Amino acid sequence: AAGTVPRRRLPRSDMGRGLTLLLLPLALLAAPARAEGGTAAAEEVQIEVLHLPEACSPKSKKGDLLNAHYDGFLASDGSKFYCSRTQNEGHPKWFVLGVGQVIKGLDIAMMNMCPGEKRKVTIPPSLAYGQQGYAQGKIPPNATLIFEIELYAVNKGPRSVEAFNQIDKDGDKKLSELEISQYLKEEFARDGKKRHPSAHDEILADIFKKNDHDGDGFISAKEYNVYQHDEL
Repeated sequence: AAGTVPRRRLPRSDMGRGLTLLLLPLALLAAPARAEGGTAAAEEVQIEVLHLPEACSPKSKKGDLLNAHYDGFLASDGSKFYCSRTQNEGHPKWFVLGVGQVIKGLDIAMMNMCPGEKRKVTIPPSLAYGQQGYAQGKIPPNATLIFEIELYAVNKGPRSVEAFNQIDKDGDKKLSELEISQYLKEEFARDGKKRHPSAHDEILADIFKKNDHDGDGFISAKEYNVYQHDEL
């Protein structure tokens, strides 16, 4: 999966990861498949809380940026098909909750979860890889999946109102090239990495190509707000 960072290392700021996630979606499982069709009433995610910290705040919600480790098992025989601790030097994964970066069952299973909490969740095929399965991930058709999840951090996601307002210097509810250009300069200065002089213009152009859907030269609150927060 893409977009990992060192264990337990929190973002420098919500905005610090905003650029990365504006351009490069994270993924828990690098799989093209998603659940197919509707779900029957009986086909729900089953959640067992294995550990709940005394201080349970903040609780995760749609659009939050989460950091977690997880193991995936086939319910049929208990075999393990995925372990995040064996990927990318064992670093826990960062992803945005509730926006389809992971299978639907995991988006559901990790709602209202707090840092330090551990859960065991059972996900039916209709909320995982359905009738198609996922051969590359060794997941057969119609497979019920079990995940053991440990959540480390809950942060405001890159598409939060706070992130938008920090870039929107003049408060007109749309992001101009000048505003995003200034944001890029600040981020580049903050991380201190050496980049080719053309990197700034290339990234700026890519941001507008992928987000300025109506081509008016601005990224509106609606265009920016792909994760459908209610506040914008």
